[in-house]
Amino acid sequence: MENNKSLFEHFSFQVDKGQSPLRIDKYLMNFVENATRTKIQVAAKNGSIEVNGNVVKSNYKVKPNDNIKVKFEYPPHENLLIAENIDLDIVYEDDDLVVVNKPAGMVVHPGHGNYSGTLINGLIYHFENLPKNSSNRPGLVHRLDKDTSGLLVVAKNDNSMVHLSNQFANKTSKREYIAMVWGNVKDDSGRVENYIGRNPKNRLQNMVLHEDNSDNGKIAITNFEVLSRMNYVSLLKCVLETGRTHQIRVHMKHIGHTIFNDNRYGGDSILKGTTFTKYKQFVDNCFKLLPRQALHAKTLGFTHPTSGKFLEFDSDLPTDFKSCIEKWKNYATI
Repeated sequence: MENNKSLFEHFSFQVDKGQSPLRIDKYLMNFVENATRTKIQVAAKNGSIEVNGNVVKSNYKVKPNDNIKVKFEYPPHENLLIAENIDLDIVYEDDDLVVVNKPAGMVVHPGHGNYSGTLINGLIYHFENLPKNSSNRPGLVHRLDKDTSGLLVVAKNDNSMVHLSNQFANKTSKREYIAMVWGNVKDDSGRVENYIGRNPKNRLQNMVLHEDNSDNGKIAITNFEVLSRMNYVSLLKCVLETGRTHQIRVHMKHIGHTIFNDNRYGGDSILKGTTFTKYKQFVDNCFKLLPRQALHAKTLGFTHPTSGKFLEFDSDLPTDFKSCIEKWKNYATI
């Protein structure tokens, strides 16, 4: 039962009409980030999973159009935002804002399965009275995925939060990423423009929507330029006009060039190349060298909320990314 000492995180889903029968514990692993199968099974044992209003066990097989509700117990809210002395790579700071270079592997804000060690835990330790954004998250103007490295701007007061957030919403900020993708990208440059929304079969993914379903998504625009081609992978500069969740990752997959080692979108499999054992070993070694998606937020620019000057910041590629690029360059010359 729910009481004052414990709170629950609730999730609701409607099963896609094309879903084939699948155990609900396996199904939910594709819909709740960081939820292990064991945790899902414990929730079922505790009577915390309902389908069409009825409590079900973990071996229940989902059917098309089922309505699923699940709740996981998690720490009380006052324990979710704990200030932690986490080292932050601060690129720039003044009275209005902070620019941080986020390492790969750091989650930006607390959420299911990640209640500590996040960027926000570190920010509230180092900076007092950060303003809340529309999602009630201190200081955050925008975000990066856990395994994407690179630059973020953080607001230190309400005026900065409003001013900076409007720039991101109005597409006046500058955001450039470096991405390594599978395949030889033929065009030297290009533009991807379409609608992005949740994948109904896997809510942990987004996808490009068909025109007849575009009302369920948001417009997303990515410009790209080829920096180098290395046989079976290409290095790109991607410039965002919009900032949708997983935008570059979804767009690259959509045009047939999934980001290298992006496990959520299938880039952790060999998508281009030969069948030789030596090649497979080479790629596996690259995966180990860069154990995350090959995506880095390299350049960030915006108008300062007080001075009105346009500021631009640049960050070096992390060592894991640079080492993987060098490995591919050397392979390309063999």
